[in-house]
Amino acid sequence: MITTILNGVKFQKRARLSGYVAELGACFLSADLGIVPELEPRPDHASYLASWLEVLANDKRFIFSAAAHAQRAVTYLHDLQPKPAEIDQAA
Repeated sequence: MITTILNGVKFQKRARLSGYVAELGACFLSADLGIVPELEPRPDHASYLASWLEVLANDKRFIFSAAAHAQRAVTYLHDLQPKPAEIDQAA
């Protein structure tokens, strides 16, 4: 029983990290591509931001870990794009 609870907590922490990595990655890609976010307030923003603050209060390094993972994902996506020389050859 205790092992199940500990595994559940570990899973929740990893699931939360992946969500934050995805959010940060989306922000990084949007900035790279010049996509301007919609700034309409939504009712769930306050609770969503509160969950970020809770995580940051408990782990001061969390944001750096999530941002590093997000940047690696964004770099991977950029690297999938054809290079200018490849585009010229295809034309």
